[in-house]
Amino acid sequence: MKCNSFVNKQLVILISIFLGSFLSTYAQEVAFEKEVKITDFGLHFDGAKVADAGGSKDVNSPFDYFYGRNISAHGDCIKTYGDYVFMTWYRGGKDDRHVMLTRYNTLTGSMATIEFPHRHTGFNNQWWIGESHNTIGIGISPLDGTIHLLYDMHAYHKTRPTDGSLANDYFRYSHSVKNLTIVPDSEFTLDKFVKNSSGGYKHLSLNGGVEYSNFQGLTYPQFFLNDAGDLFMYMREGGNNNGAYKFSKYNASSSSWSNFTHFNVLNAKNHASVSYNWGLYGNMKYIDGKIRIGFQRRENHLDKYQYQNGVYYAYSDNQNGTDSWKSHSGTSFSLPLYDADFIKVMEPGDYVQTTQTDKVYIVADFDWTVTAKGDVHIISKVKDNENNVTKSLHTYKPAGATEFITSEDFAGGTSIYTSGENVYIIGLTSSRRVFVDKAVGGTNKFTRVYEATSGRVFDHGRVHINKGKLYYYLMEKKTGNSQPIYLQIIDLGIVDEDPKEENNFTIQAIGETCENKNNGILIINAKATHDYVATINGVDYDFTKNKTIENLNPGTYNLCIEVIGEDHEQCYEVVIDGYVSLSGGIQISEQSAIVSVATGNGPFRVFKNGEEVLETYDINFSVAVHHGDEVEVKSKSACQGVMTKSINLYEEITAYPNPSNGNFELFVPENLKSIFIEIYNVQSQLITANEYSVNRGKVFMDMSDQPNGIYFVKLNSMLPTFIKVVKN
Repeated sequence: MKCNSFVNKQLVILISIFLGSFLSTYAQEVAFEKEVKITDFGLHFDGAKVADAGGSKDVNSPFDYFYGRNISAHGDCIKTYGDYVFMTWYRGGKDDRHVMLTRYNTLTGSMATIEFPHRHTGFNNQWWIGESHNTIGIGISPLDGTIHLLYDMHAYHKTRPTDGSLANDYFRYSHSVKNLTIVPDSEFTLDKFVKNSSGGYKHLSLNGGVEYSNFQGLTYPQFFLNDAGDLFMYMREGGNNNGAYKFSKYNASSSSWSNFTHFNVLNAKNHASVSYNWGLYGNMKYIDGKIRIGFQRRENHLDKYQYQNGVYYAYSDNQNGTDSWKSHSGTSFSLPLYDADFIKVMEPGDYVQTTQTDKVYIVADFDWTVTAKGDVHIISKVKDNENNVTKSLHTYKPAGATEFITSEDFAGGTSIYTSGENVYIIGLTSSRRVFVDKAVGGTNKFTRVYEATSGRVFDHGRVHINKGKLYYYLMEKKTGNSQPIYLQIIDLGIVDEDPKEENNFTIQAIGETCENKNNGILIINAKATHDYVATINGVDYDFTKNKTIENLNPGTYNLCIEVIGEDHEQCYEVVIDGYVSLSGGIQISEQSAIVSVATGNGPFRVFKNGEEVLETYDINFSVAVHHGDEVEVKSKSACQGVMTKSINLYEEITAYPNPSNGNFELFVPENLKSIFIEIYNVQSQLITANEYSVNRGKVFMDMSDQPNGIYFVKLNSMLPTFIKVVKN
C-alpha cells in the first residue's frame, strides 16, 4: 500500500506528485505495421483552379476547383474506436461524388463501406467546380457507439449561393443508431442511420427540426472527445475575416446535443475595445485533460499582413469548455472572447523585416499540441514577400515555464502531434513518402525516427494517433479524379501510461457551499484508463477514468484507490472544508477587473450589470470591464455573501513601462477614440500639449527627445488625471 498525506485548507486541491520520471518513454524504435488499400476511387480535383462559374461540366474532363485540390483523405476524416478504424471519403470520379464511410477491422483485416445518397455539391452548388472546404467530419461516441457525420458545408445559408439553391440544404448532418460501431460487417449498412422526417439521411440541425439561425453559415466540421468519453463537435460560423468558433456536446443518455457555446463572436468590432472584425484559422482540441484552442487571426484592414497574423492559444479547466478559460499565462477570461489579443502568444511577423502593406504572408503550416506533462508546442510559417524570405518557427513552452520560446532553428512541418511525453512532426518527404520526426516535449531537438525509402508515393494525407500508434490516411499520387486511398499503421514505440504510477491520480476536493448543507464533492481523474475502485467512508465506487463523489460532510477522509488486477493501492487523506463566507478583493488593471478570493467555496459566479458572465472554481481570475460597469462576485450559494465593485476606469489610468527610455504606453478607457494630453516638467512648465488617438485602449507617447527626469502627464478625460512618469 502507498499512503500520501493530503490536507486541504483552500477551495480546490490538486494532487499531482511528480517524481521526475515520465509516464511514457521510448521502448522500441518506430516500426511500420501495415498498409491497407481502402479504395481505388477516392475523389480528387485534378483540373485547374478556376473562377466562380468557370470550369468544365464534361464528366470526362479534369475536375476543376476553386480553392484547393484535395477533398478525399482531407479534413477530420479518420477516427479509431476499439479495434476499428473509421474513414470518410468522397467516391470519384467527377460524375459520382458520393459520401462514403469505411470501417476497417485491424484484427481481421475486413472492411465494410456505406454509400450515402448525398453527392459533393461543388463550389456554391456548382457540382463541376471542386470545393475543398466541403470535407466529411466523423465523430464516434464511445458512450453509446453512435457514429456522427458532418459534411459538404462552406458557410451555406439562404443567400449563399446567391440563387438560394441551398436555402433548405445548408446544414448536412447524419447520425447512426446506437452501437453501430461494433456490429458485424454485414450489418454495417445505410439503414442503421437515423432518417429525417422526409425519409432521407440528412438533418438540418443536430437535434432534428429546423433552427436556421443556429445552423446556417458553418464550415470546417471537427469532432473530439474528453476524458469522460463525451463527444464534442465544433465549426466556424461566418467567414474568413469575420468568423467565430462554436461548439456543442453530445449527451449519450438522451441522444441529443447541447446548445452551442460560442468561443468568440461575429462582428467583434461592435465591442468597444475592438477595432476590427476578425476570424480564426486553427483548431480546438481536447488534450491532457483540457479543452484547448490555438489559432491565427485574420482581419481585413490595411497593414503589413496580407492575411493572418499572430499565434493565439487558450485552454479551459472545465472538461465541458463552457467556462474556466485561461490564457497561456493562466489569466482567466469569460466567453465569448471579443479581443484575441488577450490570449496572444507571439507574432510571426516580427521575425521578418518588411513593413510594407500586405507583404507578410502567414497562411500555411500552422498547428499546435500539448504533451501529457503539459509542454505546449506551436508551429507556424511566415513569408516576407518583399525580400523573398520564408521562415519556419517553433514556439514552445516547457511544462512549468512561464514564457514561450520561439526558435528559427526548425525545419518546418505541416502538422504537429503528441503521444505521451513526446511531440512528432509527421508528413511526406520530398520523394512523397512518410516520415516521422520526434522530440521530447518541451524541447526543440527533433530527430528523424522513421522514413520510408521505398514503396508507394503519396499526394497528401491525414494523421490520427491513438494509444501510441499512427494511423496515416493517404491518397496515392496518381492521375485523374478517381485515385487510390490507403491506410498506413505505424507503431510509435510508446509504452502505455502505467496506472500504478504515483502521479496517475488527480483529486479535487470541493468544500461545503453553505452551513449544514453537507454537500462536499470529491472529483477523481486518472491519467491511465483502467479498472479502479475508490473507497471512502466504507463505500466502494467503480470507475475507469473519472469519478465524482458527492454529498460529503465537512471533515477529514481516508480515500483509497485500488488498481484492479495489479495488487496496488494508493491512499490519501482528504479534507472537505466546511462553509466559509465569501471574502477577497477586486482590483482594476487596464480594462480588467482582477478578482482575488481569500475565503469562500466555489464555484464563483461573476455578474456584470446584473448579467452572469463567468462561473469558475479559480480563486484568482479576471473579467473584461468597461467604465461604469457594476461587478458582483457571488458563490454558487447566496449564503456566502457577495463582493461588489463599481468600475471607474478614469481612476486607473497607468503608464507602462515606467520608468522608460521615453516611449510610454498609456492605458486609458477603451470607449475613448482620442484624448487631449498635456506634459509638464517638475517645475510645472508645460512641455507639450496634443490630441492623441486611442488605439484599443492604448495611447503611444514618445518623449525620447526630452531630457531625463520626472514629468507629469495630464490626461483631460471625463475626470482630468495626472500620472507621474520617469524618463531615464
